[in-house]
Amino acid sequence: MVIQPVRAKRAIFTPKEYILIMKAAIYSRVMEAEQQKDFQLFLDELAVQKIEPVIFQPFFNAIKDKLHLPAGTATFSSSADLQDIEFIISLGGDGTLLDTVTLVRNRDISIMGINFGRLGFLAGIGRDEVTRAVKAMAQRTYVVDKRTMIHVDASIPLFGDVPYGLNEFSIHKRDVASMIKIHTYLNGEFLNTYWADGLIVATPTGSTGYSLSCGGPVVFPDSGSFVITPVAPHNLNVRPIVVPDNNIISFEIESRTDQFICALDSRREIVSKDIQLAVKKEDFDISLVRLSENNFLQTLRNKLTWGLDKRN
Repeated sequence: MVIQPVRAKRAIFTPKEYILIMKAAIYSRVMEAEQQKDFQLFLDELAVQKIEPVIFQPFFNAIKDKLHLPAGTATFSSSADLQDIEFIISLGGDGTLLDTVTLVRNRDISIMGINFGRLGFLAGIGRDEVTRAVKAMAQRTYVVDKRTMIHVDASIPLFGDVPYGLNEFSIHKRDVASMIKIHTYLNGEFLNTYWADGLIVATPTGSTGYSLSCGGPVVFPDSGSFVITPVAPHNLNVRPIVVPDNNIISFEIESRTDQFICALDSRREIVSKDIQLAVKKEDFDISLVRLSENNFLQTLRNKLTWGLDKRN
């Protein structure tokens, strides 16, 4: 967790002076009618702070006739278009931010998540904090949290050219199929066979997501660990386990059906039970921007309503 260093801005020479421009990419899925005022406030504050927006093309097409956009607003359509970009701002919930991670990949681009969705563990900046967040970006008075990710290796290509996730990798039985047997190994040494509907391997960031809903523990973002959590295990003595993230976790699947589901954050693929699978820590991190006063403990208290028991 470090204060973001000052980076060079793009300079445009004019006969009288240098004009410095910061560029920020904007990603969102959709804008609801009741969000239009807040979206416009956000764009207006970017203009006040002289931050040039570069908007995701499908989102630009959806809002161009509804919002007042700067003349000649630039757009991008893919990860390859993110050149000379210092920030990418995710407008939505946690699912939108997970999409944003697949666009950033291993580029040195910080992600700011502004929560226009529901719970917002990752997109931790509220709609009422838009003005303050944009000012913090312009003045560089924010904090950057480095988040580790999980990488998937398989005997066949999976998840295209983005075989990594910020939250979790999971294995699931299909539809109403019988439970599956998931033989699990740490660095080649047998750990356990899970008779279950599925198995989750979560990063510390993902420990507050799907894993938590299946009874997994919350771990701190800098804990250097993975959480292995079974989904509806058949054996009641099977519990989630926390392992160091320098382990390679591999799997062998037994099932009465020929196929099962692999999921990586919000993406999924149906694969044969003969596939060879392993996960490990990704070689690079993702940088998440937060306002300096918003830390992980505060997020836990706010989102999980800890400390609000009337008996306290």
